[in-house]
Amino acid sequence: MTTDRPAVLLVDPTFTGAGYKAAARELGFLVVSLYTCDYTAMATDHAEGDDLSLYADNPDHAVRLVTEAELRIRAVVPAMEVSTHFADRIAELLKLPGNDHALATSRRDKAAMRKRAQQAGLSIPEFHVVNSPNEIASAALDIGFPAILKPTLGAGSQGVTLLPDAESLHDLNGLETHDAFDMPINQWLVERYIRGRQFSVNFYSFEGEHRLVDMWEFRQPDDRDYDFPIWDNLQIDASHPDWRRVEQYVREVLDAFGIWRGPSHTEVKCSEDGVYLLEVAARLPGGPMVGTWIEHGGMQPFHEAIRCFLGERPAMFETPVNFSARCGALAIRNDDAPGTLVAIHGLDSVYGLPGVDEVLVTYQPGDHVPVTRDDLTIPVGVYVSGADSDEVIRTLGAIRSQVSLEIKR
Repeated sequence: MTTDRPAVLLVDPTFTGAGYKAAARELGFLVVSLYTCDYTAMATDHAEGDDLSLYADNPDHAVRLVTEAELRIRAVVPAMEVSTHFADRIAELLKLPGNDHALATSRRDKAAMRKRAQQAGLSIPEFHVVNSPNEIASAALDIGFPAILKPTLGAGSQGVTLLPDAESLHDLNGLETHDAFDMPINQWLVERYIRGRQFSVNFYSFEGEHRLVDMWEFRQPDDRDYDFPIWDNLQIDASHPDWRRVEQYVREVLDAFGIWRGPSHTEVKCSEDGVYLLEVAARLPGGPMVGTWIEHGGMQPFHEAIRCFLGERPAMFETPVNFSARCGALAIRNDDAPGTLVAIHGLDSVYGLPGVDEVLVTYQPGDHVPVTRDDLTIPVGVYVSGADSDEVIRTLGAIRSQVSLEIKR
């Protein structure tokens, strides 16, 4: 495919990253998509909107394909978590703007992430890396309880398991064998469980300058320890008591992990003794956030990200994002036992509630509903907005009072 028209190389632009295709086209570029694994390459209609679709499972092969096609690639854009590290390396090989390729693995692999954080002097939970389920018990006993177990290459909380006490180590047969991208889990972190508030923090970076987009708090129904954080999510502002220290800590994380350009999503926990890194990723967030930015922040998240990787200073660095509403989200979970869904009661009334932006339904009557342990097993999700935090919290409460799952067990 020889052409004089410039192109953007999108790495795994499926699912939450599919919006990059329209953005690249609107910016005047050919859409060249690279699919790096079965999870993206086998997705239904994954190649829709591509001018050219490439398939390679390593950066060197990808660069060969680009070279053979005689493409004028102007930017390499990481579109999904699964391959952010590939995108960094491809950009480096093509001598295009990107994040620090030497630290690419540390932004994807949680074992490398913890080691990099140690080198940079960032506060993190005590941890061990284990390569077999047989090593989990001794690692947890050494760390102490409560502890938490998580796959090093996972996403969406899939395979994350709370280890509340020594008794929980007696039966680990139910551990997930594959991660959110359907890849075998071969390595885990066992780390100290941090009690405190959990936050997700979203930035854009350009030439090492960082601009905060927003910050969300994961709100829980009670003070019990947990391994899946999504219950109620609330977009917060600078009046929150943890805002300042969380923002400062995440800025240090972005510098330490060589995030120089593009969007990033960082999750932390705040305890009385400090802020602790849970994960950092050089990509757009999932969940309600990108849609919220478009609808209530007047942003073009995909366009702005592409501009960062083109080496063009995005507009948001000149005019900070100003949200017209406060936003939130909730998950109606199945926390009891698996079973067959009979009905979702009260859902019809939710569609008519003021402030409801989107309703997501994963299961239909007759479907098997597992216990909700990760992003992929949330039966019902609702995104909302309101004039302020109090209004959003009231809307979330109204939804919970009306919606319930009837499951035959």
